[in-house]
Amino acid sequence: MHRPSLFGILNSKHCIRFAALLVLWLSATIVHAADRPNVVWIMSEDNSADYLQHFDPAGAPTPNIEAMAEHGITFNHAFSNAPVCSVARTTLITSCYAPRIGTQFHRRDTVAPMPDGVRMFPAYLRDAGYYTTNQRKEDYNAVKADDVWDASSPKAHWKNRPDKSMPFFHVQTYGDSHESSLHFPAKAMEQAPETDPASVKLQPYFPDTPIFRFTRARYHDRIMQIDQLVGKLLEELEADGELENTFVFYFGDHGGVLPRSKGYLYESGLHVPLVIRVPAKFQGLARRELGSRTDGFVEFVDFGPTVLALAGLERPEGIDGRAFLGKNVDADEVDQRNETFGYADRFDEKYDLVRSLRVGKWKYIRNFEPFLPDALQNNYRYKMLAYQEWRDLYKAGKLNDVQSQFFRAKPAEALYDLDSDPYEINNLADDPQYQEQLELLRRKLRDRLVSMPDLSFFTEAVVVSEAIKNPVVFGQQNHAQLLAMIDTVNLALLPPEDAEIQLAAALQHEDPWVRYWALVACSSHGKAVASLAPRAQELLLDIEPLVVVRAIEFLAMVSDIDTMPYLYRSFERATNEPEALRMVNSAVYLRDLYGDRFPIDPKRLQFAAILDRRKNSELDRRLDYLSGKP
Repeated sequence: MHRPSLFGILNSKHCIRFAALLVLWLSATIVHAADRPNVVWIMSEDNSADYLQHFDPAGAPTPNIEAMAEHGITFNHAFSNAPVCSVARTTLITSCYAPRIGTQFHRRDTVAPMPDGVRMFPAYLRDAGYYTTNQRKEDYNAVKADDVWDASSPKAHWKNRPDKSMPFFHVQTYGDSHESSLHFPAKAMEQAPETDPASVKLQPYFPDTPIFRFTRARYHDRIMQIDQLVGKLLEELEADGELENTFVFYFGDHGGVLPRSKGYLYESGLHVPLVIRVPAKFQGLARRELGSRTDGFVEFVDFGPTVLALAGLERPEGIDGRAFLGKNVDADEVDQRNETFGYADRFDEKYDLVRSLRVGKWKYIRNFEPFLPDALQNNYRYKMLAYQEWRDLYKAGKLNDVQSQFFRAKPAEALYDLDSDPYEINNLADDPQYQEQLELLRRKLRDRLVSMPDLSFFTEAVVVSEAIKNPVVFGQQNHAQLLAMIDTVNLALLPPEDAEIQLAAALQHEDPWVRYWALVACSSHGKAVASLAPRAQELLLDIEPLVVVRAIEFLAMVSDIDTMPYLYRSFERATNEPEALRMVNSAVYLRDLYGDRFPIDPKRLQFAAILDRRKNSELDRRLDYLSGKP
């Protein structure tokens, strides 16, 4: 049978006509791409909204950001879902809640794959003809494919796109406001900051000292430096003739950075500044008056879908966020949004499982390990003089009740009215007047954790060893087990006399992770369930070493039993680094809280030969602290 050659096909009359149509279609596509807006993200590290005068009268002046607001929109309620960099940035780039996809651990042991069928959102922009660049910080906890950025480096820039008619998406991160900017020596206080320390307003949970005043003043100076950098980038866009083609987002990558902010689910750790400059020619995509403000809640999972919507692209399947700007976005609906979800798990070497839910003015925080104080040692955090002084004053008994909260055990759940208590220092959870509101938010949070499902109840050690190939599928397949764990740890919310019988049964459950969370609930109740000590003592021989460590924590609270041999034995049984790190987290807590009862000798913390330890890891940080190294 005769078959025409490829050359013959290409030269046929029909194919010539097809080729002409293809050229016309490609030309139309290029024109359409050029008519779409550019988007630029400007991120400053580690700063919450209250450090900008535009959001709080006590903040620093930021004239360039305020000028952006006059030509755009201010979002009074914008939130990071996580109070620390890698988890926050991973939430931004994936548009997914981190505990659902296994990316919730800051300085994670293992990078998680992206969920099946989901890509980091700039990849969709590239498919649509956008030039995507990032300068330069990534810090993702998910595996990044090669299709995300055209360039991601200190030199990445929209100017480098091969065709100047291409629309672009550019991310610019400024680190001048990073936590490390406050890691100054005492000698630095000899040079006065530009901001007068006497003029700053300190949060009421801080002691009013020269160190704290200098630290806040120095941070105001940093915010003003950020504002200057924002102004320079806007000038650069204008010089390129692109300013009026570009939506410019300015926001903080999470809250911070004075003590009790970065790493914590208080508003100071989650509430970020967000101002979006809107180009006049694309004002229809914003559906708002320039210079306006909105009280509608937006959170980091929403940012990616918003950029896609501005580019005229559909919302991908499998993500959690919703666009808040774009052609088909209803501004009135955005204004009615009033809910945001927060998560904190691991901050460097420090573990503490916490979740938050804010609905309007009401903030609910669930501390799943409330016996761990907020002040639990984190080596990097305590490089800051203000942190060091705060702890020294607490140990010396020189703080008032509000200033001491940070160093004490936390409540299992907290409810705050942010209108009357913006600093979250007056917990209403035990006030009968607010029980209906408490129970509503408690139920809403539980429903969220169960429906996601939230993988953190498996611990990072389990996620790494059993779930990391496909965390989302693992969570779905083990949903019933996760539900049992959540309901078990929530026995901590019942009155002790009502929880005791159920806890006794849970301590003997066939699932070691139900036993694990039952012990956490016992420790949350403390001496009120001391009658369960004999059953906890039986678990010192549990097959699961993390269960043993949790039993040791509870027994330390309610008995004088010598558990040190069991603690050392547990370390020998660790099979991966997150498991060992979780154990040492407990060892630090026990040593620091109970002193002479737990004289832990770091040299005796022997790990199994099977444990693959990284050099200079978070585990080493914990061991250095226990060894007394600075």
